[in-house]
Amino acid sequence: MANDELVLLRGGTLIDGTGTAPLPTTDLLFLGDRILGVGAEAAHAAATETARGAVLREVDVSGRTVMPGLIDAHCHITFGEPSSNDELFFHRQSSTAMLLAAFNVPKLLRAGVTGFLDADCIFDLGPALRDGINAGLVEGPRMASGMNALLTSAGGTAGRLIPDSGTLGYAQVVGTRDEMVRLTRQQIKYGADWIKIHVTGSLPNQPGEATVWSLDELRAVTETAHGLNTPVLAHCRSAHSTRLAAQAGVDLILHGSYMDEPALEAVQESGAALAPTFTFLANLADFGSSVGASSAQVDVFRGEIEATAQMMLRAHSEGVRLLCGSESGFSLTPYGHWHARELELFVSEIGLTPLEAITCATRNGALALRMEEGSVGVLRTGAAADVLVVNGDPAVDIAVLGDRTKIEHVFSRGVAVDLDRPWPQRSLLQGEQVGKWSEQLLTQERAGVRPTATTQTQTQSSEMP
Repeated sequence: MANDELVLLRGGTLIDGTGTAPLPTTDLLFLGDRILGVGAEAAHAAATETARGAVLREVDVSGRTVMPGLIDAHCHITFGEPSSNDELFFHRQSSTAMLLAAFNVPKLLRAGVTGFLDADCIFDLGPALRDGINAGLVEGPRMASGMNALLTSAGGTAGRLIPDSGTLGYAQVVGTRDEMVRLTRQQIKYGADWIKIHVTGSLPNQPGEATVWSLDELRAVTETAHGLNTPVLAHCRSAHSTRLAAQAGVDLILHGSYMDEPALEAVQESGAALAPTFTFLANLADFGSSVGASSAQVDVFRGEIEATAQMMLRAHSEGVRLLCGSESGFSLTPYGHWHARELELFVSEIGLTPLEAITCATRNGALALRMEEGSVGVLRTGAAADVLVVNGDPAVDIAVLGDRTKIEHVFSRGVAVDLDRPWPQRSLLQGEQVGKWSEQLLTQERAGVRPTATTQTQTQSSEMP
């Protein structure tokens, strides 16, 4: 479809993304990447445009739901679905990673995602992919991009795989305050829409994730970024880190795990938004055993969701913006499969209504895209033409958005996405995944080999008092 085609969606039930009640039998008209009219206004605008020579395409969507496209506020499009940090850091050439990202990003559109924030990237691929999408070189949703996440030498979630200095994978290790300022400026110079900080990290002999930045260090980054009109997001998996990030002026806090009263108060005072990103945790807890994931973290991850959800509801009820992010990009969250699950978890775990969850994944997502609220993620005159048509009622059953067979039309920037083509398939690239000799140690007992007489004698001797 040409991007200047005039499209009229007729007779659907419209969810506008603002949280207001659905509007039955409501028309929607758009031309290119701009909505021209909703309801009665659509008919008037259609008459005006056709009188000017525009060709009108009408689509009967009676019995369907028309709503804004989803905005995934926490994605990792360059990671390539690794199953371990080792695989992520040591099995990706930059050229290969870009090929994989270009192959994977159209899957987001097929899942109803018309905008996403790539929170951080390996190498410096994010801004280049964003620009390629904007130029029409790669099919994909609207994209905002971070670059390498800023980490102190204490690291992030990859422990000792993170070097003491320099760059590896998605990580840029910073040591001094001057270095934090310099690299923030450098990332913005090379096209970062956001600056990401890993405020917490995994340290040996410490449970959970520890805060590995000071307030002064965080402010060095936020003040520098804000001085260059660039927002900051932060990975925070503790109440302390969430409070410090908010006090430092971070604009979007990812996870906000175990948030307590002081942390919530700091978030409210700062105006920061929150993206809990429960999907990765819930996928491992609920389905990890079906794909051979370790069971050691199941109770921990379930507990993290339970400990965080109640405060997220408090935050929402007190006016803090919540955004939906899936953390797609890992083997437990492959692209195109789980982007809508966060909405389900907002309903089942946090306690939001389906319409409230939809607003978190549409209107509120404008922040992640660095677009003005009301300009995207809503269906109103003058807004961007990112539109889904769903066979079902997500205002009643939010899970319908996670079923790709129920998504009948996707319009990205006013252009129809081809949903009829086969789902993309590929073979693994040489060296792409970690090669293991075995999953377990090959002991004699596991092999079924009888121990030797010498072994038996040694075992008996060791058991004697």
